[in-house]
Amino acid sequence: MEVKLKELIIDGKEYHSRLIIGTGKYRDFQQTKEALVASGAEMITVAVRRVNLGQAKDEQSLLEFIDPKQFTILPNTAGCYSAEDAVRVCNIAAEILDGEKLVKLEVLGDEKTLYPNVVETIKAAETLVKDGFKVMVYTTDDPLVAKELEKIGCIAIMPLASPIGSGLGVQNRYNILSIVENASTPIIVDAGVGTASDASIVMEMGCDGVLMNTAIACAKDPILMASAMKKAVESGHEAFKAGRIPKKKYASASSPIEGNFIDE
Repeated sequence: MEVKLKELIIDGKEYHSRLIIGTGKYRDFQQTKEALVASGAEMITVAVRRVNLGQAKDEQSLLEFIDPKQFTILPNTAGCYSAEDAVRVCNIAAEILDGEKLVKLEVLGDEKTLYPNVVETIKAAETLVKDGFKVMVYTTDDPLVAKELEKIGCIAIMPLASPIGSGLGVQNRYNILSIVENASTPIIVDAGVGTASDASIVMEMGCDGVLMNTAIACAKDPILMASAMKKAVESGHEAFKAGRIPKKKYASASSPIEGNFIDE
């Protein structure tokens, strides 16, 4: 019997898949498309500064391979280091995508850590929300910052599991749990996932979804890894909904120790 769980809802739209994938580091747009299909993802995020969505008329566009009517295109502000720059990129994305205002905001602190600049992120979020954008925001795993971004009006909070591209998985699970437990908007872990077990752990913690790029694109077999990530996200979410048994410091027999049918 197929298990039917609630869909993920972002900006009023239902998504069966809780996996979002990025478009960077793939061999070409064809491989990007194949990974997207294998992942089962329905939303794909695109760095407006790095990926052609039609802004370069004489170059191949990602939209020649991925139909915006079939998948949600989520433009992001990767490579921005100030609120002003991020807001400008979001406005460019809206022009390219016929006025669509769903965006992924990320404002980085420096090129070495790629950690979010929280001050500039909050400033950009305030401006974008006032301008009518639907903001999904990349941030640190600080529960107080996450709550502040939620108060501003961001429609999804996206704390990092660990640094972008590190593949270290969740390094501060108690902060992530705190964010999840106190949220009234979707929590989608963004950055740091390295393999399928990392994705499953994120979902078992109660997160609403997970976004990844490097873990799939830089795998030895990106298409196979995309398929693995699909299963990991689904199994992790089902495990969270099922409810795990409590951890104990002692053994507990799985079968009764009294009333045996066979006496010794």
